[in-house]
Amino acid sequence: MAAAVRFLHSLGISNPFGLGFFSVIITFLVAWIFTQRFIPALRSFAVRVGWADLPNERRLNKLPLPNVGGLAIFAGFIGSVVIAWALRPIVIERVQIQVLAILLGGALLVLVGFIDDQFGLPPWTRLVVQTLSAAVLMVNGLSIDLASFSWFVGWPPWLLGALDIATTWLWVVGITNAFNLMDGVDGVAGGIGFIASMVLLAVSAQFASRAAATILLAGLAGAALGFLRHNFNPSRIIMGDAGAYLFGYTLAAVALLGTLKLAAGASLVAPVLFLGLPIADTTQVVIGRLRRGVNPLSHPDKTHLHHRLLGPLGARRTAVVLWVVALLFNMIGMWAQGISLRVIAAISLAVVFFLSWVAFRRLMALRRETEQAEADTPLPSGSGKP
Repeated sequence: MAAAVRFLHSLGISNPFGLGFFSVIITFLVAWIFTQRFIPALRSFAVRVGWADLPNERRLNKLPLPNVGGLAIFAGFIGSVVIAWALRPIVIERVQIQVLAILLGGALLVLVGFIDDQFGLPPWTRLVVQTLSAAVLMVNGLSIDLASFSWFVGWPPWLLGALDIATTWLWVVGITNAFNLMDGVDGVAGGIGFIASMVLLAVSAQFASRAAATILLAGLAGAALGFLRHNFNPSRIIMGDAGAYLFGYTLAAVALLGTLKLAAGASLVAPVLFLGLPIADTTQVVIGRLRRGVNPLSHPDKTHLHHRLLGPLGARRTAVVLWVVALLFNMIGMWAQGISLRVIAAISLAVVFFLSWVAFRRLMALRRETEQAEADTPLPSGSGKP
């Protein structure tokens, strides 16, 4: 027991049996269990009412696939955060308004994403709502402060203010859409969202002043894990735009809340690495479209990293390969952030364990379903079997 306590102390957890640590665990478990248990009922309802993506030339599904996983993710996320807030084990009064701003902006994007999933919305409508959600953060003090960087010393205040707004907008809207663009193969977006949430949680947990960010990240990581239990190939449900927007927006917003210390003059390398895979994928897609003379905001194509890997590797291996790449990005980001090697190793092992566990459980469930279907299939007449 003493060795375990010393190990937790080395990870930056000064009171492992205190209410603060307990609240993080409870938030994570509530989000995980609720999301995982809620999805089957939500999926059945979605099938009945037709909330599903129909097969086409871009999609891998051969049958209508429910696209409301984002609603389950949001329910698990928001429910766990509310429970943690009700327990009040971590004092977050100083940033309550900013936390509420993140939840409000996330809820707005989930709603718009759901409408887009079911009925379709023009790109400009989605961009306007994303801009509004970014503005919700900025008016509540969540923005990038370029004046804290030595590069901008002596610049006119009005110009710095305009650049702060533009940079914050680009960060929030860019990350939000980058996660949405990664959602093209079963398990990819959910796995990357889980990895980023867990790693940022580990970074945030090093500082007591970032308790609010830690709670939000624990809820998001748990909800991602519960969703992946049903989304690893072959998936029974997908997150849709609603879920992808929630992941991208929340991770970008939590960075502004203090997890990455963007407003304290720290290097921008670490935050870019934490979300490096979605950023790299979106960048190469945009550059490729510009070179071909295609509008970067045009209809989706098959130039994303997951599409390039899908042919030679298949859906499952593609998801696993991209999980590994995302984890490597995040490990380097933790190192750039100054996190100790022991913490980097511990959180990386935890990520590998949880992802392996949900993938294994999904494959075992698939095996049982297949065996049950074979047992229920009547034998052809004249087979000679009793």
